[in-house]
Amino acid sequence: MSRLFSCSLIVASLCVPAIAAGQSVTTESAANLRTDVNLVVLDVAVTDAHKNPVHSLTKADFTLLEDGHAQAIKSFEEHTSAEAATLPALPKLDPGTYTNYSPTPASGALNILLLDTLNTPMKDQPVVRDQMLKYLKEARPGVRMAIFGLSTQLHLLQGFTSNPELLRAVLNGKKGGAKASPLLNDPISGDQPGADDLMMDMATDVLGNSPSGAEVLANMQQFEAEQQSFQLQLRARYTLDALNQLGRYLSQLPGRKNLIWFSGSFPINILPDGDLLNPFSVVASSEDEFRETSNLLARSQVAVYPIDARGLMTMPMMSASNSGSKYARNPTAFGKDLSTFYSNTADENSTMNRMAEATGGAAYYNTNGLKEAVEKAVEAGSNYYTLTYTPTNLNWKGDYRKIEVKMDRQGLTLAYRRGYYADDPRSKGHHEESRNPGTGPGTKPYSAIHTAMLRGGPDPTEIIFGANIRPSSGDTETALAPGNQAAPKTTGPYRRYAVLFSIDPKGIDCPANPDGVHHCDLESITFVYDADGILFNTQTGRLTADIPASRFAALLQSGIRFRQEISVPVKGEYFLRIGVHDMATNRVGAVEVPVYAVSKLTPWAANAPGPAPAVAPK
Repeated sequence: MSRLFSCSLIVASLCVPAIAAGQSVTTESAANLRTDVNLVVLDVAVTDAHKNPVHSLTKADFTLLEDGHAQAIKSFEEHTSAEAATLPALPKLDPGTYTNYSPTPASGALNILLLDTLNTPMKDQPVVRDQMLKYLKEARPGVRMAIFGLSTQLHLLQGFTSNPELLRAVLNGKKGGAKASPLLNDPISGDQPGADDLMMDMATDVLGNSPSGAEVLANMQQFEAEQQSFQLQLRARYTLDALNQLGRYLSQLPGRKNLIWFSGSFPINILPDGDLLNPFSVVASSEDEFRETSNLLARSQVAVYPIDARGLMTMPMMSASNSGSKYARNPTAFGKDLSTFYSNTADENSTMNRMAEATGGAAYYNTNGLKEAVEKAVEAGSNYYTLTYTPTNLNWKGDYRKIEVKMDRQGLTLAYRRGYYADDPRSKGHHEESRNPGTGPGTKPYSAIHTAMLRGGPDPTEIIFGANIRPSSGDTETALAPGNQAAPKTTGPYRRYAVLFSIDPKGIDCPANPDGVHHCDLESITFVYDADGILFNTQTGRLTADIPASRFAALLQSGIRFRQEISVPVKGEYFLRIGVHDMATNRVGAVEVPVYAVSKLTPWAANAPGPAPAVAPK
């Protein structure tokens, strides 16, 4: 049975909500685009001959086809990039105080920067970082971006934020530094032809030109080829797994997402070939995961912008590190390596183009203007039209359906995803993308508070609040704070932190009873995540307040305040995700704080309420 703590006067003191053991978060979201499981959501970016976005089009300007059959556009909305002049400044906050208030429009697109160290040589990674730092220095205000890293697994380096300082801190820090790929034959310069010429030259000098030496050299070459093939397969496997995981993560966030993928090579094409009888026939051994990943990106409104981190490409045969003796011994080797280089480059560029075209993005390669490529990707992904339709073909048999958008006006270019798999939207087997094992017990797909509490997700601002976070004391503990629900096998020692909420009541619905008393019903939630997004501990609570009309006006000015405590393991890197949920309206607010940012602050005195946190400018 849940125990509720009633506060007759929240303004005057801090109220600590009682915690119900085993309490779960189950409220379903009322988002319109989630209610119709048959609804297809399509983002269309329209540019003119100069690649400038075209605005002020209407629904009547678009003709929508699925497998050649006209579809009725159900809803239509234009999205444009935010103007910097309309954005107010962020408030200045005291140490330990954080707020989800942001001047960034909540309806804007989300941008995901994927730094791929698995498939990128080390020599190219610092260039990517420097170019991104230059972009962030000049980026227009209001761009919401998250940074992920890809090695042998996917890492969230920085959650969604419109604060360029946080993004620059990641790129300048250890997490954003260059890392050697364990699966590139040459992690410094890459896997280009000729990378191992020096080794083969040395082997030739030692073994000479005897028949037995030639056989040994042939065996070495065969071994090297098999090793490179095996490494390529592993890279493809890890890359696919990471994109699948990223698709699951993004599927829980509404709206358009622009995936800006910096990589030194693109070992896989995760998208189906609609021209084939079996679009995934070339990857039959991994068809299920390829299919699922493709659907995840499509249903999550993800547009992919692949950017070749190697910049302007040069032939490796001309590299100063290449002795050239190989070509002196074998005149045909140069032509063979040249052909291989052009073939590999063409294949990679083709993969990038197909990936971009099929998702509504754009590919950038053979250019040193990486900063400009990011600018173009963000701008293109911020100006678009969202169309929805319910397919006339309701036979969900898993076939691939092609989407085509036409316009009568000439000289315009349209970018949009080109199709989807018609898997039964109610089938459990093809709805696995809804699961999210890292967000705690009791949550349901597409719950408003579930999405709000997603590690690294954007901070929802339907309810604006501030949170002042400090250690409860300077001591460590072996037991959890009362009411905490830790994951199995979580062990101490712990440090307890106090979270002092100050909520702007303007986002809360506190209806008045006939006697004039206003009733507020809130849920407070604090999650503890590790750096990999694994949930370690949870504190949830309900707060009800019955406020006389004579005091409600003062409440609107002073805010709702209360306190919650959470235990965090002392060892390791952790993050606090703090949320507020209005049970009456299903509105939510959330903010995320790295524990290291508050761990050194002066602890609260025992049971001291501390200062009221700031929220948004009045």
